Amino acid sequence: MTPSPKDILDTLLGHLGFFVQIEEQERDGHLVLQIRTHEPAHLIGRREERLESLQFLLNRILHTHNRETPRIIVDVEHHRSMRDDAFLHRIHQLAAAVRENGRPIQTEPLNSYDRRIVHHSFAEDPELTTWSPSDDARIKRITIRKR
Repeated sequence: MTPSPKDILDTLLGHLGFFVQIEEQERDGHLVLQIRTHEPAHLIGRREERLESLQFLLNRILHTHNRETPRIIVDVEHHRSMRDDAFLHRIHQLAAAVRENGRPIQTEPLNSYDRRIVHHSFAEDPELTTWSPSDDARIKRITIRKR
């Protein structure tokens, strides 16, 4: 029997010396594991690199057991959801500029998680589309342009 994503994450964090509570939540069709701890900054990292790495590791472990396992999002004290809201606000300001003047705009370099949010946010937009290069770079810019 394969352990649940919550149990795997709890075990990982326990081995790293963190005392946490993990809640399962649903957001946009994805399972979110919300970590509550007294030391959130240690789990988030300076540029969220620890949080990203933790999420990547959990998903890799899950996919070794079952390739069909849906992607899990890991968050700490709602940090990612608050950051996502502010990030999307900035992206929608860029999109408003594209709508207004018609010229394409590139975002700052983004990681895969942020690119997924941007592409998903404009997937159903009748006026705008997004594009990013298909190279192997970990950090890429997205171009927002009119359809």
